[in-house]
Amino acid sequence: MTKAYDLARDAYAAWGVDTEAALAALSAIAISVHCWQGDDVGGFERKSGTSGGGIQATGNHPGRARTPDELRADLDFAFSQIPGRHRLNLHAFYLDSADNPDRDQIEYRHFTPWVDWARDRGLGLDFNPTFFAHAKADDNLTLSHPDPGIRDFWIEHGRRSRDIAARIGAALDSPCVNNIWVPDGYKDTPVDRMAARQRLWASLDAMLAPAHDPAHLLDAVESKLFGIGVEACTVGSHEFYMGYAARRDIALCLDMGHFHPTESVADKLSAVALSISNLLLHVSRPMRWDSDHVVLLNDDLLAMAQELVFAGLLGRTRIGLDFFDATISRTAAWVTGVRNMQKALLRALLLPQAHLKTAEEQLDFTARLLWTEEVKDLPHGAVWAEFCARHEVPAGTALISSLNAYQQKVAARG
Repeated sequence: MTKAYDLARDAYAAWGVDTEAALAALSAIAISVHCWQGDDVGGFERKSGTSGGGIQATGNHPGRARTPDELRADLDFAFSQIPGRHRLNLHAFYLDSADNPDRDQIEYRHFTPWVDWARDRGLGLDFNPTFFAHAKADDNLTLSHPDPGIRDFWIEHGRRSRDIAARIGAALDSPCVNNIWVPDGYKDTPVDRMAARQRLWASLDAMLAPAHDPAHLLDAVESKLFGIGVEACTVGSHEFYMGYAARRDIALCLDMGHFHPTESVADKLSAVALSISNLLLHVSRPMRWDSDHVVLLNDDLLAMAQELVFAGLLGRTRIGLDFFDATISRTAAWVTGVRNMQKALLRALLLPQAHLKTAEEQLDFTARLLWTEEVKDLPHGAVWAEFCARHEVPAGTALISSLNAYQQKVAARG
């Protein structure tokens, strides 16, 4: 322990906060790191897709991973700069195989190199079916498509993705979150929203019908306000998926970049948690409309972390990242995003929760305000530095030097 941490521990103790308990709690929180930041949401299929389905990464910074091995090497480096033990979120079109299956033909064996890599490092894996960047998604309609043949194709893809995720969970002895997001919607105003939503509901039912052990698989559905090419109507809206998740008792994914810029996603957590057992949080940073920027330690993130801690939701909320920025070092983006999420959680864990809640219950809003503001001056940075030191990862200028050195190493990639 450093002298700075000793002083910080004493300062927090004077406010009734146990920094050791906060550090222990933070060490137990695993964040799922999204693979698609490493290669600009390209994937490793050899069947060429023709549609982005509303997915676009901007920029062409040197060092993009071109192969699964390069992506795993980048992830190895990123994890070495992040304190704690975490997870990897893998999309279905990041298969690692000499085979060339279409989406409705993927199997667990196409992903075993990822499972072996994760097992060797003690990491958990999460999974996503990929409903975009494919000829059968060119209409921006998949599970809600009017053509039953196209719907059947995507239903089969979803079934196979769930089977793969369940086998990953069993192989790693850690439940694999399988998150379902589809780009379905209309660029201009539709006349029959109900028909599209009925088709999506029925397709989800068919896709989720096969039973899997919940110890291995956790299904989740993800909503969106709108996206590129579906500005007028998104079939899988927040209201649609909130109702579906509640009725089917599956997890609901709240993505911070999938709502109106003035909405607080933190405010939604306790509201949906009353009717939905499990939550998945995609941490992103929206800027104006539906953009996924690298996560900053800003007010939105701090509010999200505080809500998770104060509402007692950490035990049933899976936290993952979801952004893609190709204008900067991809590994630096990963490291910055995860560490900022951890910093936000630490600051929430370092708040005098019991005292603040008591003041609020007693309607003493003056005390609530004063305590909330004064604790902002406490030395949380020294506690974070101690957390990094205990996990043997760099902080401050040492982190910046390490990130820059790795970027120079990979910059020559074509």
